[in-house]
Amino acid sequence: MSPTPTVAAGHATPDAVARLHLRWGWSLILLFALLGMALEALHGFKIGWYLDVGNETRRLMFRLGHAHGTLLGLLNLGLAFTVTRLPAQPARRQLLASRALRMASVLMPGGFVAGGLVVHGGDPGLGVALVPVGGIALLVALVSIVAATRDPAD
Repeated sequence: MSPTPTVAAGHATPDAVARLHLRWGWSLILLFALLGMALEALHGFKIGWYLDVGNETRRLMFRLGHAHGTLLGLLNLGLAFTVTRLPAQPARRQLLASRALRMASVLMPGGFVAGGLVVHGGDPGLGVALVPVGGIALLVALVSIVAATRDPAD
């Protein structure tokens, strides 16, 4: 029986990257589905910490975290599919896309949620500063993925 492929520093097989992003994608979807249910419960039980007029920023931040987390989960599933369709790509390109997408998957929704935990007047907390860093990581991942889809004959 062969050892399970892993994503290590400087080495990644397409199967290992795909398995990693399948796990990340489905885990993110599960996590943010649970967050969505928690938000619905806060709404359903009319919890003032979430629903009061002065907490509009908190509601927005939490909803943005929920939406971005779920969509980034889907992007992780998309990367899992993509690396199996383009196995001849250099490992460093796959690792760059993988690391950048995982970073974005933590920083973007995490920044929104953290920004909503502590609200200052109508402004989100400092955690929201993670969102642009996650956005840059997402762009790096997307550029790497788009570059990988180019046909060498073009």
